[in-house]
Amino acid sequence: MKKAIIFVDANNWYHNVKPWFKPSNIDIKKLSDFILKKKNLKLVEIRWYSSMPNRADNELIYKKQRAFLGHLQKQGVKIITRKLQKLSTKELKKKRQDFIESWDLCKICKPIVQESFLDMSDNFQKEKGIDVWIAIDMVKGAIKENIDLAVLISGDADFVPAFNLIKEVGKDVLSCSVPRGYSNELRQKFPYLILKKEILNKCLKENKK
Repeated sequence: MKKAIIFVDANNWYHNVKPWFKPSNIDIKKLSDFILKKKNLKLVEIRWYSSMPNRADNELIYKKQRAFLGHLQKQGVKIITRKLQKLSTKELKKKRQDFIESWDLCKICKPIVQESFLDMSDNFQKEKGIDVWIAIDMVKGAIKENIDLAVLISGDADFVPAFNLIKEVGKDVLSCSVPRGYSNELRQKFPYLILKKEILNKCLKENKK
């Protein structure tokens, strides 16, 4: 049985699920259990990545988000939050290089990681803070945390380079998403699981059915 970490791109998940359900009504533990059983995987951890609203902009929305994340934490989900930043290409490259140096990678892995994450050719100056963080953590998990497979709950094509890198270091990947907004490139190049409406309906919280 392969060991897996489930990485949830909360922003992508929210926008793609909301035409069907209120996203907070989906029990992420139930959904994770479905994926694990379907693919015969052993869970190491669930990680929830989310950008945080500015408290000064809207106190109520900020408090609701904190309460929701607190509920996930009580379920054992690891929460990673970031504020989106605007960086120049030079600043972004230095930030990524600092990440790479902090990993203490071996001589074989380091050039592979550098080639992927230091390529600025397809980056806008506005850093996609959460996407970059998820991609880095997935690669770090594959290289240093002794997992067999990275499960990504997102349909965003921005994760293709990270998936390529994980495959290059000999680990497996799986993307999971609802049909809406699910990248064709992700599905054409890597294993995938479409989360249909009837599946999510079975993953609703008990008081929301």
